[in-house]
Amino acid sequence: MNDAQTPRIRDPHAAVNLVGSGAAQPDSSPNVVDPLAALGPVSGSDASASTSGSLRDFRPLDMDDADGASDIDRGLARLDPLTVRPRISSRVLCVVFGLLLIAIGFGVWWGCVFTENGQSYDELVWKNLHNDVPSWATGVMNAVAQSWLVIAVSCTIAAIGIITALIRRRWWLAGQIAVFAVVCLAVTRIKGLLPRPFIINTESPAANSAPSGHTMLAAACAVILLLTVPRAVRALAGVIGVVWAVTVGVSVIYGQWHRPSDVAMSILLVAGLALLALAVTRKSGMDEPGRRVSSVSVQIVGSVLITGGLLLLAYSGYVIWQVVPGLNVSASWAVQGANVSAVVGIAGVAMLAFGLLLALRQITAAPLSRLGLIGAPPAPPKR
Repeated sequence: MNDAQTPRIRDPHAAVNLVGSGAAQPDSSPNVVDPLAALGPVSGSDASASTSGSLRDFRPLDMDDADGASDIDRGLARLDPLTVRPRISSRVLCVVFGLLLIAIGFGVWWGCVFTENGQSYDELVWKNLHNDVPSWATGVMNAVAQSWLVIAVSCTIAAIGIITALIRRRWWLAGQIAVFAVVCLAVTRIKGLLPRPFIINTESPAANSAPSGHTMLAAACAVILLLTVPRAVRALAGVIGVVWAVTVGVSVIYGQWHRPSDVAMSILLVAGLALLALAVTRKSGMDEPGRRVSSVSVQIVGSVLITGGLLLLAYSGYVIWQVVPGLNVSASWAVQGANVSAVVGIAGVAMLAFGLLLALRQITAAPLSRLGLIGAPPAPPKR
């Protein structure tokens, strides 16, 4: 087929993001195929602003000026609701998993505070982990088990995320993470409200220490980075979040600041609150239509984190079940098993939490919409 017979497809971003004045008018020749024509005509007062279902007179999607943003959103929502908000099913998943993680976090706290075996397990790890850390990890634990370093690194990670959101002019997203940060800070204050009954004699402080403020700070700042970065580096942000949260979580147990249940509860609460924040995602926190594609890195890393987290939690639960008979008497043979299960369990919790966050962030930020599907749909290869 020669070039004269080959239909030309207009740039999808030009079709969606045209400026009413000053933008180049699309080619009106009969050979031009309008990718938005399948949407059909726009009814009502918008009919004069649309030709073959395109958005010729709308301004760019990323413009947030007060006089035009609401009209743009309403016009986009009429053409395709998925351009301005995630699918209802995605938001429901965020709420369900968010509440589930929060409930599990309080369940972990209850089991380790209101049961004899739970308090014995926390006490055994708190007393012995700092003596059971491999020599190669001692330096890292000593370095991270410093309050100023945890605060400095965490705030740097969060600052990168906030600056990214501001540079990308994602104002609603910036508001989301601000509310999320305030709620996380408020949740750390429940430490003084949660009870801790006296069941066994302990060397650790008798006062309640859950949740861990430093672990919540590290995890929350990593979550802010994950929510604000573009799709290309979301998977990397998820890995950074796991590594930093686990490192800080284990270090505060190593330094005898907190018990294992405090750390696990903190990570679960942060992840649950982050998922609830994702449920109110709007256009400002979503990828632009026409540029939404599935992410191979998110699929691979998210699957590995979720699967690996579940496997590590299963192994940790099995080891805890093995050492339960020795908890009440603080048997020496139970010490190593308790320490290993605590570290593995915290790693499993962090991997599962950030794996879920990574997956649900992708489906809320990049739902494949009718405006986002430009060109022929994918088809199996021909033989």
